[in-house]
Amino acid sequence: MSTIRWAEGPTHQSARWPSENSGPLPQRVIVADDRMRADDAYRQACEGTALLWRGDYHNARQLLQAMGRRIDRKAPRTTTCTSESFHLYRRASGHRARVLGRLLLLDDDYTLALRRAPDVRQACREAYGPPLGSVAIPLTELLGVIGAHQWRLNGVDVSALGVRIHPHYGVFAPGRGEYVDLVAHIPLPQATRHRLATSTAFDLGTGTGVLAAVLARRGIPRIVATDINPRTLACAEENVRRLALTNRIDITGPCLFPEGRADLVVCNPPWLPARPTSPIEQGVYDTDGTMLRGFLAGLSAHLRPGGEGWLILSDLAEHLGPRTRRHLLDAIQAAHLRVEDKIDTKPRHPRSKDATDPLHGARSAETTSLWRLAATA
Repeated sequence: MSTIRWAEGPTHQSARWPSENSGPLPQRVIVADDRMRADDAYRQACEGTALLWRGDYHNARQLLQAMGRRIDRKAPRTTTCTSESFHLYRRASGHRARVLGRLLLLDDDYTLALRRAPDVRQACREAYGPPLGSVAIPLTELLGVIGAHQWRLNGVDVSALGVRIHPHYGVFAPGRGEYVDLVAHIPLPQATRHRLATSTAFDLGTGTGVLAAVLARRGIPRIVATDINPRTLACAEENVRRLALTNRIDITGPCLFPEGRADLVVCNPPWLPARPTSPIEQGVYDTDGTMLRGFLAGLSAHLRPGGEGWLILSDLAEHLGPRTRRHLLDAIQAAHLRVEDKIDTKPRHPRSKDATDPLHGARSAETTSLWRLAATA
């Protein structure tokens, strides 16, 4: 873990830096408080200076919002959906995250010594583990930690299951119900139905475990759910226990494919081939589409005779430019797979109807599909 250093009067101080975002360690740190104006804070942050906040907690949040408004006023505007516009959007998003991530709060064993500060101890333990002493945390990241704690407590309603799933910090929440509904309602492969009592399914990249739970509710007696992230595996295990499905679902990893073969292999990889900049973005962005390519390359070797692979994938990348339909079809063919069917659904999330979203054109045209894949040999 890195360390940041700064001076307060004649005293030189330091704190650990546990930030999980992709921004560089700040080389210069100054102390800021309620007297700092938003214009000054924005200028300092743009120049790479971190602002260690010593004022009122709620004033820090207001300052963060004011800095965000200044960034947004200078963000590029585009009405077209092209690879270049997506690149500009990602670059602007990265710049915004870096600048806002330079407003820091100091805690001691996850206790904030600020006026009107909330109790963040449990939220930080869930995100970071045991207390680490003096730690400087970007306010943007701490707000994410607090929000994740609330989601973990309250859960996310999953209509296909009729229950709530509880995501952990850094684990992508199943907020987009359309992909869950596809897995819940598409007829199971014929071979799976014929030997349902002894069938096995794999859920690759299980996340919260929601798709593994859907497969168990559909009568598949054994599901092996995998992920490469230990934090995610812990989240899936907790949800499986909550749903009393530990006798049906095995959580294993870190890996993509488990050992053996299955009648059904389900995979919902990140939909956009781009570099994630935070833990939560790993559910959306994947550099070079590594997980998608790994799923296709390994699928045929892990299917039982008559088995199918279900690939749940949005075509958002095709509208934005990072991937074409031809690239996807060529990758399927190169993996010695054939397309048995493709079932489409339209997104229902609010951003698909938000005309102010920089990527509205692509989001409004987006289709989510379940590709039924079988081995050619």
